[in-house]
Amino acid sequence: MFLAFIAPNFVILGIFTYWPLLYQFYLSLTSWNFLSPEKPFVGLANYRQMFAQQGFLQVLGNTFYFMAAVVAGSLVLGLAVALLLNQKLKGRNLVRSIVFTPYVLSGAAIGLVWDYIFDPHYGLIHAFLEPLGIPSPNWLNSTAYAMPALIIVYLWKNLGFSALVYLAALQNIPRDLYDAAAVDGAGKWASLRHVTIPQLAPATFFVVVITMVQSFSYNAFDIIYVMTQGGPVNATTTLIWYIYQQGFQAFNIGIASAASTVLFIILVTLLLIQNRYVRRRTEEM
Repeated sequence: MFLAFIAPNFVILGIFTYWPLLYQFYLSLTSWNFLSPEKPFVGLANYRQMFAQQGFLQVLGNTFYFMAAVVAGSLVLGLAVALLLNQKLKGRNLVRSIVFTPYVLSGAAIGLVWDYIFDPHYGLIHAFLEPLGIPSPNWLNSTAYAMPALIIVYLWKNLGFSALVYLAALQNIPRDLYDAAAVDGAGKWASLRHVTIPQLAPATFFVVVITMVQSFSYNAFDIIYVMTQGGPVNATTTLIWYIYQQGFQAFNIGIASAASTVLFIILVTLLLIQNRYVRRRTEEM
């Protein structure tokens, strides 16, 4: 009976998750251009060629830089916004909806809007800086500013998600803990450090995992596509954009599949490390 109930889920997972994963690994061992009926087996040649390519290490560096900045920003800004929205303020529910709205909007549409905001001649940032006599950076055409610009846009779009998770967790913290801390003489900062942040550990782990996976994979693709297309000079080329370039522009499916496998291995490794760390902290507590 048990097998009968779980069989449909296993069949769906097998067809749409595990089989594509295995087939992707098989393609990474072949040389295929998407059109030829033949898929010559080349072994690990695609992996060797990929790591030998000039600029691939920069792609990996861009990927980790983007991920680390997004995760750190989501934690700090998400918690700050959640703490603010957890106060008894007038119009609080309206502000909560406004903060969460960008998360459900199209990344392509948001990219177009921010493309205008970052324009060094006509954008809103230029309009604010010009009266101060400060020149607006050429954000999207500068190797120094292009990646920070993408990080700003990504954080703005996804801030509502992390804030919502933290807000839900804040409302589940027992009030007795704060009362006990107040009796012991703890102020607001001490309560935040010794009560709020430890109690938010599960929510923090959830935000880290989701944000990390999304920043590594599909969730940043549309913003990169609209705003920079990996440029200038590969300054914003992450693994997900590199996979798109190799697979759908260069039609080099072997290299694209090899890069996808590397991305999968990185994600699984990071998740295992995080899971082990959380389990150790739970045992210590």
